[in-house]
Amino acid sequence: MIWPEIKAKGKPDFTPLVTHLQQVAVVAEQVAIGVGVDPILARYGAILHDIGKAHPEFQRRMDGEFRMGDLPFRHEISSCLFLSLFPDEMQPAMIDMVIAHHKSIRKDARDKGLLDLTEEREPEEIFEFHAGDWEGWSTKALDILAELGIVVNPISKQEAKTKFFFVYDYCLKIFKQKGYSMNRGLLQAADHFASALIDKTEIYSKRLFKKPNLNFFARTHPLYPLSLKSAESDKPHTIVVACTGAGKTDFLFRRCEGRVFYTLPFQASINAMFYRISNDLASDNPELDIRLLHSASTLAIKGNSIEEKIIQGHIGSSIKILTPHQIAGIVFGTSGYEATLIDIKGCDVILDEIHTYTDITRAIVLKIVHVLKDLGCRVHIGTATMPTFLYNQILELLGKENVFEVQLDDEELDKFDRHTVHKLDSWESAFPLINQAIDEDKKVLLVCNRVQSAQQAFYSITQLHPNIPAILLHSRFKRGAREQKEKQLIGKDKNGRTTGEFNTSTKTCIVVATQVVEVSLDISFDLMVTECAPLDALIQRFGRINRIRNEKTKDIRKPVYVIQPPETTDEAKPYDLKILQDSFGQLPNGEVLHERDIQRKIDNVFPKIEMPEIEEHAIFKKTGEWTINRLTHRPKSFLLERLEIDSVTCIVEADEQPYLTANFEVRMQMEIPIRYWSVHKFNQLREGNKPFIVPDSAYSEEAGLNLETLKTSKSDINYQIL
Repeated sequence: MIWPEIKAKGKPDFTPLVTHLQQVAVVAEQVAIGVGVDPILARYGAILHDIGKAHPEFQRRMDGEFRMGDLPFRHEISSCLFLSLFPDEMQPAMIDMVIAHHKSIRKDARDKGLLDLTEEREPEEIFEFHAGDWEGWSTKALDILAELGIVVNPISKQEAKTKFFFVYDYCLKIFKQKGYSMNRGLLQAADHFASALIDKTEIYSKRLFKKPNLNFFARTHPLYPLSLKSAESDKPHTIVVACTGAGKTDFLFRRCEGRVFYTLPFQASINAMFYRISNDLASDNPELDIRLLHSASTLAIKGNSIEEKIIQGHIGSSIKILTPHQIAGIVFGTSGYEATLIDIKGCDVILDEIHTYTDITRAIVLKIVHVLKDLGCRVHIGTATMPTFLYNQILELLGKENVFEVQLDDEELDKFDRHTVHKLDSWESAFPLINQAIDEDKKVLLVCNRVQSAQQAFYSITQLHPNIPAILLHSRFKRGAREQKEKQLIGKDKNGRTTGEFNTSTKTCIVVATQVVEVSLDISFDLMVTECAPLDALIQRFGRINRIRNEKTKDIRKPVYVIQPPETTDEAKPYDLKILQDSFGQLPNGEVLHERDIQRKIDNVFPKIEMPEIEEHAIFKKTGEWTINRLTHRPKSFLLERLEIDSVTCIVEADEQPYLTANFEVRMQMEIPIRYWSVHKFNQLREGNKPFIVPDSAYSEEAGLNLETLKTSKSDINYQIL
C-alpha cells in the first residue's frame, strides 16, 4: 500500500487515505450506474474528493493538534488543486462533487464554505494556505492518485493556483443558479456509504440498485379480501382504503415495479416491519439489500448553530424501511438532501397510514407527495382511517386520473367487525377488568399516550401481578434493547419461528406500551385498555386485539376499553384535547364498533383539517420550481424546530467508552432516540451519530430512560456543557 501513514479517518478506524478513496470509488461507480450518470466521471470524482487530506495540515489536525487562531482548513479546497489531471469537459461536474461534499459553498452553518472563507479573507490567502508546502506534499498525493489508476504528472504551484481560481469563479457563478446537483448527491451518498461500511464496502456495493422479487406478496387467502383483488392498472399511483388485517401491505407491494421505499409514521415500529418483510422475502431474495433508517439525525453543533444531517449512508438498497423524516430532507433542503433525492428518484414509495400524523406532519407529508410526483416516483398510499378531506387533497395532488383507487365495500367491511368498545372513567376502574382477564388466562395490552404514564402503569400492574409475565415497550429504550423487547413481544425468533413469549404465548401475560404498538406490529391480544387518543390512532390500536383471523375466530368479538380524555390541555398532550373529546364521543359504549361506520365517524372528528402553511420553508414550490442555491443546503432545519419527534440520540455515561471503540452497527444498538430539547444541555460526543451523554441513573433495563430523572440531572453540573 502506498503511503499507509496518510489517513483519511481518525479513530476508531484510522482508514488510510488510499483505501478510503478506493472504497468510495467502488461505490460511486455502482451509484452512477444505478442513477444514470457516467461511471468514469463518478470514479474520478470519488478519487479526487478527499485527496486534499494528504495535506500535512489535515493530518496534524486529525491527530488533535489544533491551535487557537488556526485558519479554517478545508480539505475539499486542497483536493481541487489536482483538478488539472482530469479531462476538461468533466471538471465542472467534478467540482460539484468535490467542493461541497461536506459544506455549502456559501452560508455554511460554520461559515467554512469556499465562498464564506473568501469573503473573510483574500482568495489569494486562502489558496496559499491550502496549497501550503505544495512541493512537499503534492508528490505524495500524486503517488496515491497514480496507485488508484490516474495518469499523473507533476503539477506546479502556479498550475494549482490556476485551478483554484477556476473553481472559485465556478462557485461564484453556480451559487447564483437555483436547483440541486445530482453529482453532489452522488458523491455524498458514495462517501457516506463507504465511511459507514469501511472494509465491507466492496461486498455490499455489489448488491446496490437491485430490483426486489416481490412475488411473495401475490399470495391469496379468502379471509384477506385485498389478496383477491387485482393490482393491475396503468395508473402509476395507488390509494387503498381498507381495515386492519385486510391485506393492505401485500396489495401495496404488488403495485410496486422497482426499488421500494416503505414509509411508516414517526412513532411506528419500523424494526418490526423490517423483520417482517425480511422474513417474507428471504426465500425469493437470498441476497436482498433491505435497509432500516431511523429518524434520529446527526447534529453538528457550534454554539447556537444547529445543522441537521439526514443519515443517508445506505443508498441503492432494494427496499428501505424508514419514517418520513429522511425523505422530508428533500422538501427542506437539509444537509445530504441531494443524496436522498437521487436514491429515491423514480422509485416506488409506499406511505403507510399517513393520516396518523399531527397537523404539521400531515402538511409535510403532503409536500413530500408533491415532490415525489415531480421526481417520477410511483406513490402508493395505504390507510384504514383517512379523513375524506385529506383523501381528496391527495387525489388532487396526484391527479385523479393517475390514481388507482381501491377500497372494501360494506359487505366486506362487515366481516371485520371484531371489537366491542367500552368506555371507562379512569385507570382505577380498569384494574378489576384486568384482574379478571388475567384470571381467565387472557393476554392483556395496556396503551398509554406518554412514556412516563406507561412507566407508571407498568410499575403499578407488575406490583399487583408480580408473577405474570410482563413487558414494557416504548421509544426510550436503547435501540438494541427495544429490538429485543419487540422480538419478545412478537414471540418469534429471527427466522420467524414462534418462541411462546407474549404474542405467541398460550398463557396470560401483560404488555404495557405507548403508540409504538399502533402500527406495523403484527400482534393479536385478547383485551385492551387504552387512554383516549385521536380516533384514527385508536382504530389502529384496536387492530392489535383479535387480529388473527381464521375460520374459528372470524366471528368472535373481543373487548377494548377506552379511558375518557383528561380535563386539561396539558394532560391531553401530545394530542389536542378537543380532538380527544370528539373522538371519545364517536365511540360506542358496550356495543360492537362496526367497520362500515368508521369512515363516517372519522369525518365527524376531522371534517376539515387545518394544516399550517409550510410553503415558505420548502425549497420545492407549488409551481414546480426549486428555489435553493446550487451546491448549498439549509444550515438550520425547519423540521428540528417544529417536529416533536426523536430527532437525536443519547447514550448513558457507562456506554461512552465502549461507544468510542465500537463499529457503526454496535454504536446504533447503544443509542436511545430522543427529542433534541430533552437533552440539548448535556455534553455531546463528536463521534458516530454524536449522541448526548446522559447519566446512568436515568436509565434502567426494565423501564428505559426516565425523563423525570433526566430533568433533575440537567441541573447537575457534571453533565452539562461547559
